Amino acid sequence: MRESDFISGFARGLKVIEAFGEARPKLTIAEAGKLTNLDRATVRRCLLTLADLGYADYDGKFFALTPKVLRLGHAYLSATPLPLIIQPYLDQLSEKSGQSASASVLDGVEVVYIARASQKRVMSINLSPGSRLPAYCASMGRVLLAAMPETEARGVLDRSELKANTPLTKTDPDVLMEELRRVRSEGYAIIDQELELGLCSIAVPVENDRGRVVAAINIGAPAAHVPAAGMVARYLILLKETQSALRLVLR
Repeated sequence: MRESDFISGFARGLKVIEAFGEARPKLTIAEAGKLTNLDRATVRRCLLTLADLGYADYDGKFFALTPKVLRLGHAYLSATPLPLIIQPYLDQLSEKSGQSASASVLDGVEVVYIARASQKRVMSINLSPGSRLPAYCASMGRVLLAAMPETEARGVLDRSELKANTPLTKTDPDVLMEELRRVRSEGYAIIDQELELGLCSIAVPVENDRGRVVAAINIGAPAAHVPAAGMVARYLILLKETQSALRLVLR
């Protein structure tokens, strides 16, 4: 892209929007500036513009995003058929497994949920389409990273904040790269309480009819009911069946 085609003000506005999150539903100008590394005057203009356009509320101190922001994400979900195609297959997978099933795509260093069929809540956070998780410690993230050339996958890890969410979380880049090689070889990824204690999950890639990986699907289960060692025997065949069925309908 030519430098003259880049709209820096638009980019800064998007950066300010991305500063908000589940743990940061309200932000002051100073807090938003710290999170975005933008100067106070720029952040102030961006936030006031968002408020003027109806994308944010302002009470004189704190800014908070409004439901209007959902239009931005809905545009993607409406424009791509992937979530609509995958959803009924996830519903069947969840029904057969008796567990929650999800689908996601990779966005930078995170996976973004595009569809979900929930039997029960197995995580402390509420996952739904649009939810994000770090790719390095999520089963779907590892599947998607394993589908990339090694240099690109290593680049994602280098840009990630590799923190230990639990005592079991793998954070060493070399260990993670070796894990990605195993995932690539075996065709599935298992997470044993690396994202959250008490949660195990197993994921496989989703390919289109040309063999290109376009998403990942997984099954998550409480570790107390199905430990990581039992995930393959219990759920891999169901995931593989869904994987094969989706390959026939995705273009």
